[in-house]
Amino acid sequence: MSMLALFAALAIQTTAPADPASAEAVAVMAPVNATFAALAARDGSLLAPHFDPEARMIVALERPDGTRSIRRLTGAEFAAGLRPGAERFEEVMPDPIIAIDGDVASVFGRYLFKVDGAVVHCGANHFDMVRKDGAWTIAGISWSQRTTGCEG
Repeated sequence: MSMLALFAALAIQTTAPADPASAEAVAVMAPVNATFAALAARDGSLLAPHFDPEARMIVALERPDGTRSIRRLTGAEFAAGLRPGAERFEEVMPDPIIAIDGDVASVFGRYLFKVDGAVVHCGANHFDMVRKDGAWTIAGISWSQRTTGCEG
C-alpha cells in the first residue's frame, strides 16, 4: 500500500466521510475546484488565494515502461508550470471522499486529466486542507500519475 493510500485510509477510518452536499464539504471543495479551474485556464496566478504559502506537492509518476519516480514541488513551482497554450486542459475527480475534523480536512479520489477532451493520464489525488481564519486552503497535494488503466 502506498503512503498516500495509507494516509487516506487512516483519515477515512478516524473521521467519517462528509456528506458532499453539506455546506462544510462544499467549502472544503472550493479550493480544490479552484485548482481545477486554474488548470483549465492555464493560469498559475489563480492558485495563490487557495494555497497555503508553504504548500507542497508530491507526484508519484508511473511511466508506461513501469519505471517510477517521485517528484516534489513547492506551490510556487506548481503554479509556474501552468502556462498559456492552445490545448484545453480539464481535470475531473468524479467521486471525491471528503473527511473533515475541526480545522483539517482531506479530499481523496481518482481523477482523469484530459487534454482537448482526451484522457492523457489518471491516478488518485489527495488534497491536504487546513482552515485558517475561517477559510479552507490547500496545504499540499499528492497525486499518482499513470497513462494506463484510465478508463473514463
